[in-house]
Amino acid sequence: MPAIKPIHFSQLARILEIEGWIHDRTKGDHLIYIKPGFKRPVVIPKWEKVPVFIILNNLRTAGMTRDRYFELLAQT
Repeated sequence: MPAIKPIHFSQLARILEIEGWIHDRTKGDHLIYIKPGFKRPVVIPKWEKVPVFIILNNLRTAGMTRDRYFELLAQT
């Protein structure tokens, strides 16, 4: 399995949207996504390169596996 690398915030947002997350609001330079059935929102900073630790935390919050992440990344 390939390593997770930093990606542009718009790619990460697109991955979440494909998975059914809805852009709820923008607060400062952060996009906040929600999905019914999940208690916590996923927060994406509007950065050129989102660091790996933020991607991993967001995947955990979203309940998404690494395999699913790479499937969706290939679609963007």
